Amino acid sequence: MQNHILEVNNLCFGFTKDKQILNNISFNINEGELCLIAGANGSGKSLLLKCLKGLLKPTEGSIKSGGIDVSKKSKTRRSLFGLVFQDADSQIVGQTVEKDLRFGMENIKIDEEEQIRRIDDISKLLKLDDKLKMHSRTLSGGEKRRLAIAGILVMKPKIILMDEPFANLDYPGVVQVIKTLLLLKSSGHTIIIVSHEIEKCAAHSDRLLLLENGFLIADGPIEYNLSSLLDHGVFVPTSKGSVLPLKDLTWLKH
Repeated sequence: MQNHILEVNNLCFGFTKDKQILNNISFNINEGELCLIAGANGSGKSLLLKCLKGLLKPTEGSIKSGGIDVSKKSKTRRSLFGLVFQDADSQIVGQTVEKDLRFGMENIKIDEEEQIRRIDDISKLLKLDDKLKMHSRTLSGGEKRRLAIAGILVMKPKIILMDEPFANLDYPGVVQVIKTLLLLKSSGHTIIIVSHEIEKCAAHSDRLLLLENGFLIADGPIEYNLSSLLDHGVFVPTSKGSVLPLKDLTWLKH
């Protein structure tokens, strides 16, 4: 039996009672899985992440983790999920890399010894240990994204959410982020990514959730759903009219 770290059942959301934007979304995520959420602009991808995180309140449905219903516990969900926003700069608040990593831990009064241990572990994991004294704003785009991820990891969430992790990055930055995702996955982290840049990361994803107009229309192993993406407003590279093989949908070997 699979160990579902996340169970979402019939989740709905709307800014008004008259118009739902997310409609009866149901899916499970297994521990250690890298799940890709795709869909055309306006399909509800980012809103779904915000509902999971607790930044928005679902109008209906349930969110469970480890069998425990956390639907009405937004504070619990904010600890359960770590959300890396599309704009990494918006999450960087510390003057130096080290101060930025300390920020969240200091806010919840984690003791100094534990802060040092977490910073040491995470900065080494994400290869930021030689940049701890650097000014955060001098980092490259890829390094800033890694710092944003590190700032989430030191808070020890069970599930990492990433909204368009490749946005506004150059080629080296994209490669850095993909390698970071693979590193996190190999370390056993559970990751959910929202991205419209399928060609950069599909080869490394286990599952695909496809949204269209607020409905979940596909859910399963990514290799079985790739060919349907073109029919739903999602760009996927093709050759001679056919979607490229899954193994080619990565930037690591370009």
